[in-house]
Amino acid sequence: MSESANQVYTVSRLNGEVRQLLEGQFGRIWLSGEISNFSNPSSGHWYLTLKDSHSQIRCAMFRTRNQQVTFRPINGQQVLVRANISVYEPRGDYQLIIETMLPAGDGLLAQQFEALKMKLAAAGLFAAESKRPLPSSIQRIGVITSPTGAAIRDVLKVLSRRDPSIEVVIYPAAVQGDQAPLQLIRALALANMRQEVDVLLLTRGGGSLEDLWGFNNEALAYAIYNSELPVISAVGHEVDISISDYVADLRAPTPSAAAEMLSRDATEKQQKLRTAKARLLQGWQHWQLLIRQRLQLLDHRLQRQDPLRQLQQLAQRFDEQQLRLTSALRELLQHKHQQQLTLSGRLNAQHPRHRLALASKRLEYLTQQLHKQTQLRLQQAQQRLSHGAHALENVSPLATLSRGYSISRNAAGEIVTDATQLQPGDTLRTLVQHGEVISTVNKVHS
Repeated sequence: MSESANQVYTVSRLNGEVRQLLEGQFGRIWLSGEISNFSNPSSGHWYLTLKDSHSQIRCAMFRTRNQQVTFRPINGQQVLVRANISVYEPRGDYQLIIETMLPAGDGLLAQQFEALKMKLAAAGLFAAESKRPLPSSIQRIGVITSPTGAAIRDVLKVLSRRDPSIEVVIYPAAVQGDQAPLQLIRALALANMRQEVDVLLLTRGGGSLEDLWGFNNEALAYAIYNSELPVISAVGHEVDISISDYVADLRAPTPSAAAEMLSRDATEKQQKLRTAKARLLQGWQHWQLLIRQRLQLLDHRLQRQDPLRQLQQLAQRFDEQQLRLTSALRELLQHKHQQQLTLSGRLNAQHPRHRLALASKRLEYLTQQLHKQTQLRLQQAQQRLSHGAHALENVSPLATLSRGYSISRNAAGEIVTDATQLQPGDTLRTLVQHGEVISTVNKVHS
């Protein structure tokens, strides 16, 4: 039987290996379907079935993930989910572990968003090393947005409160609709051509995913990436994320937060100065520590390269090797001596003299045992013979005759046990202890 035939799985092991195989083979996938059998137990986890017209699959969405869902799922609702394929080992059920759930309409846009994000990330547009730092002193800010939107009003309000000395140049552009990406790209190009501001703020207020879709444009992403001026992206509310947020040099959660980042009040400037001073002192101390450690390292290396030190280490190593050699030779000699004693003992044990002595003792022992067994057998035979003779004597007819009894036979030699066997005139032969009596029957009594 082959080795594979001898490998017997337990149910738990089989389910575990199937789960690992499915999770490792497929990874995350996008799946659309209709919700049915939705349940929300007290644990906070969601359990449901996704189905289409021909098939269905069980799904689970744990509490830490479903808390991020912005709608309440109901049976019959079409959704788009991102999930991992897995196996619920206790029952062996094939299932999906959902990470993201979106309504079917928004889900298509989200899928396109993820595809573009992966493409641009692979091209290096999100790399941290490509991000430009903001200027240390900002005197003029270029704002690319709708001049009539709420975003520009929030930005101007914050700047006037924190630092009225900062100038604002507005580069108007549509921030919603099919023309928005092209106008945003043109505004970026105009600002880079004029070079009249220190930093650019690309912003608009909140809205649905479809409203913000103009900022999820590949051409706009490359325009931001290739901008000579640093770009801050502040699109929508804090929970809204767009492609421009990933490409920009800095992302702000809201337009007001962007204005906070770009402006500095007097207290903050003093705090910044104190922070810079503390960082300078910390850097100087760190540099001194590095120099001290470097000197210690060089001193240690110098000591290691010292010829006298090397000779001392070689001498110590030679002594250690000599001691190890002496110890090894001593152990080897002891081992060989022990082997010699063992072999000598085995040789003596196999000498013919010892073997003859053992054979002689065994022969003597066997002779004694034979004599004992012979005597025992004779005694047992004599006892059986005596017992048999006694038993034979008890049943012998002669013994019966010695007690006064007799045995009678008719002329035919038959033993007479009943008077009806005889007739008057028959000859009767009677055996007694000593002899035989011959008589003739005169009369028969029955």
